[in-house]
Amino acid sequence: MKLCRSKIDIELARKQMSVTDLANVYGVSRSRMNIILNSNVVTPVCAGRVAKALDVDVVKIIEQ
Repeated sequence: MKLCRSKIDIELARKQMSVTDLANVYGVSRSRMNIILNSNVVTPVCAGRVAKALDVDVVKIIEQ
């Protein structure tokens, strides 16, 4: 499963959040969050946690 960075950036803009804010809600450092967001493959659990941190459905942030 791959996260769609552009969709995540749109959700961050809608919520007026930065990657640092997202990392804090997710519970990791900013550098680790950037690694997650730029990964080619993430686990379903990881995708679900990112979606939960953004308060969106996971389908909205994955590439199809």
